Amino acid sequence: MRTSKRYPWQTPKNLLMLMTIAMTVAFATWMGIINNFVVEEANFTGADIGTLQSIREIPGFLAFTVILVLLIVKEQLLAYLSLLFLGIGVAITGFFPNMLGLMMATLLMSTGFHFYETVKQSLSLQWLSIEEAPKILGQLIAVGSITSLAIYGFLWLSQDFFNLSFTEIYACTGGCCLVLTIILAFSFPHFEGVTPQRKNLVVRKRYWLYYALTFMGGARRQIFVVFAGFLMVEKFSYSVADVAALYMINHTFNWFFAKKIGVMIGKFGERNALTFEYIGLICVFTAYAFVSDAKWAAILYVLDHLFFSLAIAIKTYFQKIADPADMASTAGVAFTINHIAAVFIPVLFGLVWLTSPTLVFLMGSALATASLLLARNIPTNPSPGNEVVLGKVSHIINDRIA
Repeated sequence: MRTSKRYPWQTPKNLLMLMTIAMTVAFATWMGIINNFVVEEANFTGADIGTLQSIREIPGFLAFTVILVLLIVKEQLLAYLSLLFLGIGVAITGFFPNMLGLMMATLLMSTGFHFYETVKQSLSLQWLSIEEAPKILGQLIAVGSITSLAIYGFLWLSQDFFNLSFTEIYACTGGCCLVLTIILAFSFPHFEGVTPQRKNLVVRKRYWLYYALTFMGGARRQIFVVFAGFLMVEKFSYSVADVAALYMINHTFNWFFAKKIGVMIGKFGERNALTFEYIGLICVFTAYAFVSDAKWAAILYVLDHLFFSLAIAIKTYFQKIADPADMASTAGVAFTINHIAAVFIPVLFGLVWLTSPTLVFLMGSALATASLLLARNIPTNPSPGNEVVLGKVSHIINDRIA
């Protein structure tokens, strides 16, 4: 499975980028046509899609269990296994145009996706230095965006020219994820992090602001992931080709700006970057609440996604304040915290949606406002012992729960 000779291209950075491509091929397809699939094939309502999306977030809520898996499986191998689960889950999605079948396929797909994202965050912060992390993380976003651009181009062609069914589309891209993952597993050596990782669950008091930012990020992101896309299909009657075209525009902008976002975070700092993001999201969510024109809704969608790219500043903030040995365990804890709200918000907000879609987006503005207040508590130069402006906790060695 591993070659003794290492070639120049066999680097952690290149592996992260290629795994990002494999993940995006499958997940971008699932996200890109799921709203059309459930509306056209399964006759879902807003409450139904909210329920399905809550089911999708359950593996994210359980991401802390990654640390248990790492007792017997190395992180890099777990990343490969997670991508295989993701590929299989996406490949079989089209065969189940009903709630029960979609729940099962979604759980499989989501388990792979969330475990992969948890491990990728840990590996990225272990393999990349503090100086290069913002830039490389920005490049990973750019790689994901250009891959998404290609996938949405494929989705557009598949419907308007090739006349492929939902089943064929999902099977094709899920299969591509599987094949690429197998190739990567046999092509790259095992990379070790500089610092050995703790193999127990770690929760530190001095990381409280990171946890709070992560929780609010998970809460407000559901407004975008679940309801912004559903708005396009239900209110403005976007077809698969329309949604694919929107996503292509979306990821063209993201690809162009992603590298600059990473550089900007490195230059202006996490506090200013997140402040800019949350002010932008407050404006976007408020505009969503009252938009009545399909073109303006599309513009808001692109801006929405672009602002969310700045969220990598939360990761680089944590890298600056954290014990290097905490990366793996805290990645699992963070994903669980991120998904506490994500498990119940789609269901509750889905019920609100039945009465008032406007109120759903105004509630999103309130969540972004709370995030803004938290972001202003990040110091200008965060570091161990200087994690927050207000609410500092003594740097206690044994402030973890195992």
